[in-house]
Amino acid sequence: MDQVKAMKVFVRIYERSSFTLAADDLNLPRATLTHTLNQFEAWLGTRLLERSTRRVRPTLDGEAYYPRCVQLLAQLEEAELAFRTVEPHGRLRVDMHGTLARHFVIPSLGQFMQRYPQIELAISEADHFVDLIAEGVDCVLRAGTLGDSSLIGRRVANLAQVTCASPAYLARHGEPRNLEELSRHQAVNYVSRSASGPLPFEFLVAGKLRHIALDGALSVFGAQIYGASALAGLGIIQCPRYHVAEALAQGLMCEILSDTPPPSMPVSVVYPHNRQLSARVRVFVDWLVQVFADAE
Repeated sequence: MDQVKAMKVFVRIYERSSFTLAADDLNLPRATLTHTLNQFEAWLGTRLLERSTRRVRPTLDGEAYYPRCVQLLAQLEEAELAFRTVEPHGRLRVDMHGTLARHFVIPSLGQFMQRYPQIELAISEADHFVDLIAEGVDCVLRAGTLGDSSLIGRRVANLAQVTCASPAYLARHGEPRNLEELSRHQAVNYVSRSASGPLPFEFLVAGKLRHIALDGALSVFGAQIYGASALAGLGIIQCPRYHVAEALAQGLMCEILSDTPPPSMPVSVVYPHNRQLSARVRVFVDWLVQVFADAE
């Protein structure tokens, strides 16, 4: 029995809570996974996973064995790369915000794939908060402050932000000259699934952060809708400058309150805390840092 293969099979089934999903991830027949796990459990002398027609869940021994397997597999990969001239290889599943992917990552992705031809990339743009373990995702590129303590990550960029509105909106309502005048204005409010309500506008005033909630008849979720709503003259928005750089250059949007700009938006790659960073993820993160540095 190949113990390393068996450990990989167990870990993936554990994380996906499904033989079928794990088989898809590992590109192996479902029957192979069943046979491998049965052999592995017989060899260990204990049952790791309870199976039913509806779900798979770990036993107490499976719960205890899983983190040890994860650590051992990561150490084996590290040892292999340290003592053999082996390029990072295997499947790498990444989830990204769509605007970050389209603007920064995808245009340069060919360079990464040429540099690491043995890495098979699977990139998704989820419309929900990604559970990395349950969904079998290796890492996520996220914009904003990290609030999930079960994840760790590396900052890859700080994106400049801007407060702006369309010329049509400003012609109707006038341009606010200071933060006190904002009370007379309408916002396109952005709603995050991780927050209980619309996100407040943020401004740096003499180096201190100030939050202001603005009235607005329209709330949206999604960067594309957010920007399009401002272009349509429906209210003021705050967003990373790259979102609206072209519209600003063409005069379709106008920056306002530039003396009290929003703070920069952090962009990070995050992954589960109970995993050692694999070589595949490490080289991808290093490449992302360079991509964002080159874009500045």
